[in-house]
Amino acid sequence: MAIRSYKGITPAFNESVYVDESSVLVGDITIGDDSSVWPLVAARGDVNHIRIGQRTNIQDGSVLHLSRATKNNPDGYPLIIGDDVTVGHKVMLHGCVLGNRILVGMGAIIMDNVIVEDEVIIGGGALVPPNKRLESGFLYVGSPAKQARPLTEQELSFLKVSADNYVQLKDEYLAEDAS
Repeated sequence: MAIRSYKGITPAFNESVYVDESSVLVGDITIGDDSSVWPLVAARGDVNHIRIGQRTNIQDGSVLHLSRATKNNPDGYPLIIGDDVTVGHKVMLHGCVLGNRILVGMGAIIMDNVIVEDEVIIGGGALVPPNKRLESGFLYVGSPAKQARPLTEQELSFLKVSADNYVQLKDEYLAEDAS
């Protein structure tokens, strides 16, 4: 795997985390326990930082980046991803904050200064433009993304199931790598 330091800061995670060897992680990135980063993910913590919570999975081909501090925005926009989050294939996350128990559908794009509250589903291909807040308990779809409807009890329970499934899968991959 390509784990690279930038300005003396190296991505940090423990042995419970699976990072596919084809992924590239650069700079100020911290990944929580039991999380996974799948093939061809590119994550650059160069001009700000990336924090990924526990039991979160970042699926194939996703791009994770952030925005630097400027005169008008002294903190910039780091990328913060909570616990039990499923980030689908080819998702782009840029300088946003994702809460806990979220599913981001394949190909979605979430831009700077977006805040996604806990327990949200973002449909595949959705575009969430800068400075939006997605309220807890809803499905968001479209380009630009709009609140479609409340999540069902089944969908709410699936958010944790999805994360648990990826914890199991990354454990299988780690066991395979150890043998």
